[in-house]
Amino acid sequence: MATYTMVDRSTCIACGACNPNAPDLFEYTEDGLSYALLDGNEGITEVPEDLIEDLEDAIESCPTDSIKMSDTPFNCQRVEAS
Repeated sequence: MATYTMVDRSTCIACGACNPNAPDLFEYTEDGLSYALLDGNEGITEVPEDLIEDLEDAIESCPTDSIKMSDTPFNCQRVEAS
């Protein structure tokens, strides 16, 4: 099954918990807010199968539930990402 991810940056508190768990999936802006690396936080690029476990670890570590995961691209269910 396809998996997509993005960060709801309106709820991200820049805690830095996601990148250590999924360094190939998440990075930080100059302000410290997280974003999905795969597609600039658009949530439209499928997460590679070998990174799903890292994604799940990052989701568990996020204290604000800002990391979103879906089996459909987020362009169909847009979350504030700017």
